[in-house]
Amino acid sequence: MEDSFEALIASYIATKVGMVENFIGTSLSKHLTDTILALHQKELLIPAGVGNIQKLQHNQLIRKDVIYWLDRKNNNIYENEFLTQIEAFICYLNESCFAGITSYEFHYSLYEKGAFYRKHLDQFQDNSSRQFSLISYLNLDWKIEDGGELCIYQEENIQKISPTNGKTIFFKSNELLHEVLVTQKQRLSITGWLKR
Repeated sequence: MEDSFEALIASYIATKVGMVENFIGTSLSKHLTDTILALHQKELLIPAGVGNIQKLQHNQLIRKDVIYWLDRKNNNIYENEFLTQIEAFICYLNESCFAGITSYEFHYSLYEKGAFYRKHLDQFQDNSSRQFSLISYLNLDWKIEDGGELCIYQEENIQKISPTNGKTIFFKSNELLHEVLVTQKQRLSITGWLKR
C-alpha cells in the first residue's frame, strides 16, 4: 500500500494532480462496484446537490449524478475496507507531509449516460475544512469514446483523465477548477475529501 501512497503523493508534488493506477485492488474494486450497483437498483442513491448543507441546491444544469454516502455504520465490509485504506493513507500523508488531516467524507457517485458536472472547486466559500479531493474510479473496460473524463484546469494547461477502473486522483480542494465531461455510458466512482 505504501508504494501507491508514495506514488500518489509524488505525482501530486510534481504536477498538482496526484494519480496512481492501482490504489484500489481489483478484488475490492469489483466488490465496491457490485455494492454501488445494488444500492442503485434499490433506488437508494439520491440526486447530488451543490453547496454545503446550509446552502444545498439541486440544479441539473450544473450536475446530474446521484450519490450515496459511505459510513462505517452501514456495516458494509467492502466500504469499511476502502475507508481503512483511506485512514492509512491519511496517516502516511500526515507523517510524510505534515498535512494535518483530521477527518474525511466519501460518497459513491453514479453518472448515467448524458450526465456531467460543470466546472467547480471542491472547497466551499464559507468553509475551508476540505483540504484535498480524492477520487477512485470503478469503471471496467472504459474507452476514450465513452467520454466522462475528469477535466482539470491549471492556468494554460487542460488535463483530461479517463475514469478507468482502479485509478485514483488526488489534488488540493481549493486550487484546481475541474469538471466531469458528459459521459456516454454509466460512470462509477467514489469521491471524497480529506479534511481538517
